[in-house]
Amino acid sequence: MELTTYTQAIDNSGALLVECINVLKQKVNNGWGGVGDEIVCVVKCARPVSAAQASGAAVKVRKGDVRRAVIVHTKKPVRRPDGRLIRFDDDAAAPLNNKRDMLETRIGGVVSADLRMKGWGMIVSIAPKVWPL
Repeated sequence: MELTTYTQAIDNSGALLVECINVLKQKVNNGWGGVGDEIVCVVKCARPVSAAQASGAAVKVRKGDVRRAVIVHTKKPVRRPDGRLIRFDDDAAAPLNNKRDMLETRIGGVVSADLRMKGWGMIVSIAPKVWPL
């Protein structure tokens, strides 16, 4: 995933579309991020919040918020050690809070199995489907 790439947010925090503005701790890939990399993103589109919801519950994400996120799958193919190429139809990220924990408790899509090897087992554990095994 490249800088200024628009990606989907696949959790239930309220963000729908985020824009990557920085890939953290990447010195060798010239700003490209892969599955399991942490990025800084801006929320470009969020779910609307009614007045009743705003007063009763805390709003997690609003349009214009700058958040950290982890890339959960990418369009760019990733080569596995056994020789397979794994690619998805779109790019997706899961927003994080300031303590590098999941912002919400549900993932709404498929995540890559490479996340477990990169130290993001908590995302893999709450995902409905991990592909490929």
